[in-house]
Amino acid sequence: MIIQIEDLKFQCIIGILDFERVTPQDVIINLHIDYKYKDKYINYVDVTNTIKSHMIKSKFLLIENALESLPKTLINKFPLINTLDLKITKPSILSDCKVSVSTFHRFQS
Repeated sequence: MIIQIEDLKFQCIIGILDFERVTPQDVIINLHIDYKYKDKYINYVDVTNTIKSHMIKSKFLLIENALESLPKTLINKFPLINTLDLKITKPSILSDCKVSVSTFHRFQS
């Protein structure tokens, strides 16, 4: 089974520039979770709430830091995950483009 969450948009503190440390900015999360569905399922509402809560609480300096931390948080809360394809976008940091960083994780199940 694959859960796809597309364009999850919320605001959080993320970045190293002075104004990014005080003013929340938009981030957009896209992810694909592959898991083996049997009698248990992964609730996508819980996934989105976990992501938002973790990002807002953590106030990451870099997208890369968030991409290292979020998979650990998600696999701890949702151990059924086999693979995670995760992309974080900062849509407003540059006026002429959207900036994204992504990662892929394969977990032992």
